[in-house]
Amino acid sequence: MNYWAIGVIFLLVSALIVSLYYNYRFGKIILQVQDDIEECLDVLDGRYKSISEVLNIPVFFDSVEVRRVIQDIEKCRSSILYVADRMTTIDQNEKVIDADGPT
Repeated sequence: MNYWAIGVIFLLVSALIVSLYYNYRFGKIILQVQDDIEECLDVLDGRYKSISEVLNIPVFFDSVEVRRVIQDIEKCRSSILYVADRMTTIDQNEKVIDADGPT
């Protein structure tokens, strides 16, 4: 009976060591992903500001192609905002939906 208890204790301690190893490993991965997301959000914030500055400049050319490019830039700007909002609200149950959606 005594050997059986020692065997169970050894098995539980082994399972605890394996569990601690994987907890540590996954914790490092989660922290790395969080740092990467923060860096990406900083880049997206810079691009959003840059695109907003370009869109504030008045356009004096009435070409259809130029207007289409401006509309595409506006859609890109709203997409950047949408992605940044989604990445910052990952842990919340609410969905953040922009007026244009993820276009």
